[in-house]
Amino acid sequence: MTAPTPPAGPVPGPPLLNRERSILQFNRRVLAQAQRADVPLLERLRYVTIVSSNLDEFFEVRMADIVDAALQPGAQAARAELAALSVQAHALIAEQYALFNEEVMPALVRHGIDVLNHAQRDEAQREWVARFFRQQVRPLLMAVSLDPSHPFPQVANKSLNFIARLGGRDAFGRANAVAIVKVPRVLPRVIRLPDELCGGRQGFVLLTSVMRAHLGELFPGRTVESFSQFRVTRDSDLDVDGDDVTNLRQALRRGLSRRHFGQAIRVEVVSSCPAELSDFLLEQFELSTSALYRVNGPVNLVRLNQLIDQVDAPALRFEPLLPAWPARRLPPGRPVIERLREGDVLLHHPFESFEPVVQFLREAVDDPDVLAIRQTIYRTGEQSVLMELLIEAARRGKEVMAVVELKARFDEEANINWAERLEAVGAQVVYGVVGLKTHAKLLLVTRREGQRLARYVHLSTGNYNPRTARLYTDLGYFSADPAITADADAVFQQLASHARPRAPQRLVSAPFMLHKRLLAHLAQVAEAARVGAPARVVAKVNALTDPALIDALMVASRAGARIDLVVRGACMLPPGLPGHSENIRVRSIVGRFLEHTRVFYFRWGEAEAHEALYLSSADWMSRNLHRRIEVAWPVTDVAMRQRIIDEALVPYLYDEVDAWQLGADGQYRRVAEQGLSAQRALLQRYGD
Repeated sequence: MTAPTPPAGPVPGPPLLNRERSILQFNRRVLAQAQRADVPLLERLRYVTIVSSNLDEFFEVRMADIVDAALQPGAQAARAELAALSVQAHALIAEQYALFNEEVMPALVRHGIDVLNHAQRDEAQREWVARFFRQQVRPLLMAVSLDPSHPFPQVANKSLNFIARLGGRDAFGRANAVAIVKVPRVLPRVIRLPDELCGGRQGFVLLTSVMRAHLGELFPGRTVESFSQFRVTRDSDLDVDGDDVTNLRQALRRGLSRRHFGQAIRVEVVSSCPAELSDFLLEQFELSTSALYRVNGPVNLVRLNQLIDQVDAPALRFEPLLPAWPARRLPPGRPVIERLREGDVLLHHPFESFEPVVQFLREAVDDPDVLAIRQTIYRTGEQSVLMELLIEAARRGKEVMAVVELKARFDEEANINWAERLEAVGAQVVYGVVGLKTHAKLLLVTRREGQRLARYVHLSTGNYNPRTARLYTDLGYFSADPAITADADAVFQQLASHARPRAPQRLVSAPFMLHKRLLAHLAQVAEAARVGAPARVVAKVNALTDPALIDALMVASRAGARIDLVVRGACMLPPGLPGHSENIRVRSIVGRFLEHTRVFYFRWGEAEAHEALYLSSADWMSRNLHRRIEVAWPVTDVAMRQRIIDEALVPYLYDEVDAWQLGADGQYRRVAEQGLSAQRALLQRYGD
């Protein structure tokens, strides 16, 4: 008797990797950069500070969500996940401080750079530090001794504070034993000692060391029996429901003032902090012992960026980046708009300059025939030449529309300020669509040319931020193609009027069509693999967490398609699993520049028509594809498409020293200690 044929249907997929653990894995890869001998020393220290900055956001956002879930009734799974993440975070932070203390700081000393504590300072240096404290620090401090009329103070998110246990009695004869000192943010965290006191070396002191040496001066007549610096990290997600407010900007402005005092998530103290003081802090912040992080050094390593900035040692930094002007594609002195009439232009940042984007907007502001300028604003920074140009355009009477995303996390205040300045000069400012973040990067210029109106557009995988354009890899795309510019105009029309989208000619937008388009291409690739035709996927994104896309990738893998994914950060797809993902390779590139480019390549047959390459503002995450306004656009020019493949995809598939390969167990392993670096190869190409 033969066994019955199993019913046809989808193959159950394997468990996905955990997103939060994947984020912690990414920070391990960043920390590994600080261990590399081929990375200049001050840049190694910078990677240490980047890990601290990343972990701050991890606790403020990701960990905060899990803490909130764990507090709900019956949330055993969330509590178990919180405990597991806490163990991993503690281990990572311990490794970070060990590297900082045992490798990076001793190496600085070998290069004549001293960060001196009180015991290491000589008498002249101590006298200078004492004067600095009394003249520059002490006048700004206010110690609070705790008693019923002086309760535990409000402690702002990520601020530096000291807690002290005092002996003796105060001026009123009371033995209130605990005091808190809040350290103002305006004080520098790293202070350079005068050169004449350092014997030909570069000497620095940390503000925390200055405070420790002179803490007793804040409590005359009493003794400081024990103390510790401390820092609390709070839930910093702005909980503003766009459906329940009449003015989103005003609601966010109010929310920003509350962000500094959200629910406590983590407390950091120094490793020598007595248990009675750390227990007291945990009680005040209503936290468990797993939320206490004892660190062997400053509680905020991010502020050591001030040390990096002050050290005079060019040899200990990366060679200065001089982005190339694309002279062959944009001849200097020739207007960008004039050149675009001849064809599209691609820019590869940071290897090529961002200045052509600034010039494009500056020309539009100065050109009397330009009638309208429309731009999306996500992360443009507190100081922005592009925003100043938009303001000037409005002053000159041009129709300026700015789609300002007020809920760009941690850039809300800067964006609110720009929105208010733009409105003050008459620009039309809209905030996109309630419930959807506007993450698309578009700049559209409309110009009168004879009897017609012509449009010119710039699209990008990255932000309109000249500073980060020197630190992130991204692709920018100029076009005068009527189909692309009409689609871009339709996006702006929709963001302003909320009209139903018309069928696009070239651009594919989220949340309407992009997810469906990606799934359709993956289905085409899978079908091609089943019939033995060429079947290939290469995608470069910041994150891959969308379950439907992961499932479609595994279907294509089971069919025999060859799939390469370059995912910088969180990846929930487990590659290399027999019967599921054995044809999928996932790698992460962590180098000098933050990989930020989004490129999607699909092939599902021999014919040229069975190939597609897209650039996009979107990652392969559910939030990007369903809860954000995003755009992707196909690159159809053969030469330009090949350039993208040759520069933004292929080198990363063969990278060795900056590459990490993801295993089915969720662990990343460095590919090689020596060999090819895609970023270095591109720097050399554009440098030559």
